Amino acid sequence: MTAVTETPVIQVVGLTKTYGTVRALDGLNLSIPRGGVYGVLGPNGAGKSTLFRILLGLIRPSDGSATVMGGGVGDVAAMRRMGSMIETPRFPPYMTARQVLRWLALEHGVAAEADIPGWLERVGLTEAADRKVRGFSVGMLQRLGVAAALLSKPELIILDEPTSGMDPPGIQEMRALIRSLADDDGVTVVLASHQLLEVQRVCDRVAIMNRGRLVREGAVSELTASGERLRLSATPLARVVELLGARGTMDGTGVLANVPRAEVPDLIRALVEAGVEIEEARWVGADLESVFMTETGHQETTHAG
Repeated sequence: MTAVTETPVIQVVGLTKTYGTVRALDGLNLSIPRGGVYGVLGPNGAGKSTLFRILLGLIRPSDGSATVMGGGVGDVAAMRRMGSMIETPRFPPYMTARQVLRWLALEHGVAAEADIPGWLERVGLTEAADRKVRGFSVGMLQRLGVAAALLSKPELIILDEPTSGMDPPGIQEMRALIRSLADDDGVTVVLASHQLLEVQRVCDRVAIMNRGRLVREGAVSELTASGERLRLSATPLARVVELLGARGTMDGTGVLANVPRAEVPDLIRALVEAGVEIEEARWVGADLESVFMTETGHQETTHAG
């Protein structure tokens, strides 16, 4: 029996966008599967925002093709199955949060079925529902923008820097919301963020872009596991470093050993025979930031830029 391959929610082939001599996208190929949370990462100028704007039909590519929800970019039926928030949203300042969502629900033709109180609660704006948005912080506008993107109950939502301007508790709440959208509502969430620790916590898969091209893609667990090393807490550490040679690196009060799993029993035996007292030996994975830095040559910050 032939296995059925599910159509990706986003498929990009040879996508190129030039502005004069600048190539914002340079033959980008990318396939984003249905389900879960997918992160699109890259330093400033990598082409993330350009990609999102093309997918939303806001700008046209110079070359290549893209499909969203099985339809071409701009296909009305396909676009109605997706929501988005690109950059910090702007709303009429004289409206309250509740009025903004009611107005947008009318504009999208979903006023009858839109659960406005429910979405205000999901994004943590129930108490601010009847306050005018002119007094909202950037973080509150981000929350309202996410609620607006979800009004029509889309199958796919694209979020550009959804935690921009938020304090740590707000970031944690947004992370929980994004995971619940994927896990409980079945929404495919595609997001861009500079906050790599949050990406590592919330995303299932990521694509790392640099200079308009895809340089790495895969499950977060696989990308971080690929750099795993054995961390040894032992005495004396100097003896451990001496025996490991170039394969050992000091890590605070321990040593990181760059060895294959199959060689660990022999390593432990050799250390014990050399008089080393081992207190702890455990595998530690690389974090997403180190993978990002390796692939792009950039030291990413922990805030939006």
